Amino acid sequence: MLISVFTVVAAIALIVAISRLRLDRIGAIALGLFLGGALGNGLDRLFRGPGPLRGGVVDWLAPSAGGGSMNLADLALNAAVLLLVVGALLSMRSSRGDRAARGAPSR
Repeated sequence: MLISVFTVVAAIALIVAISRLRLDRIGAIALGLFLGGALGNGLDRLFRGPGPLRGGVVDWLAPSAGGGSMNLADLALNAAVLLLVVGALLSMRSSRGDRAARGAPSR
């Protein structure tokens, strides 16, 4: 039940963050994927048995023969993390290029 409550709080926090922050395209897509993943897993927990906020998430994808499973919401969460990392790397690269263009020493 604690995970379900945390999921609801996280989804509300993401909605507030998306509405208040000024995001670039990659950041907006990443937060949208986070929100979609949180809502997908949260709805599974809310509406599946044995009762509200006590249900489990149904994993129906098995990406490897060695074990492990996931669902579409998990894929969205993983894609969001990947996008945030790529966005951070691109931002660092861009800021280095800006410093070099101004003649400032890069670190």
